[in-house]
Amino acid sequence: MLFTEQQIRKRVRELAAQLNRELGHQPVLVVSVLENAFVFTADLIRALKVPVYCCFVRADIRDSAVGGVETREISYTPSVDASGKDVVLIEGILQSGMTFDHLYRYLTGQRPSSLRTMVLVEKTDERKVDLPLDFVGFKASGKFVVGYGLGQDGKYKNLSYIAQLS
Repeated sequence: MLFTEQQIRKRVRELAAQLNRELGHQPVLVVSVLENAFVFTADLIRALKVPVYCCFVRADIRDSAVGGVETREISYTPSVDASGKDVVLIEGILQSGMTFDHLYRYLTGQRPSSLRTMVLVEKTDERKVDLPLDFVGFKASGKFVVGYGLGQDGKYKNLSYIAQLS
């Protein structure tokens, strides 16, 4: 077990308190990346004291190779209107960072009033993209991480703790 249910609860409260301090009384648009962030997002937004608008986006990733050149196309559904809003972009687990970075740049292009990033678990040994992380719940490295909304082939998402598969 990497992180117990009690450690997760405590850390979510700490992250919410920090975000509450930064936002003051300003409403916030929470953009949560499905599927890995749904449990984390639900617990976090219940601990926020500011008005919360929440939307969930799903990444659609298509890899292709044309003429020996590999490309990756990333799109999101549904689209998000972040213009002029205080936005918090939430991901359950950050591995390479490529998909999260793409969504971050997409939201930045909409000119939000502010854009903060939050991840529950940062896999420090897998990062390929340098992007700003304002809030990190936990750091991990090594094996596949499951629990608290994170899963493998749809399994283990219901665990109240976070563990690594052996």
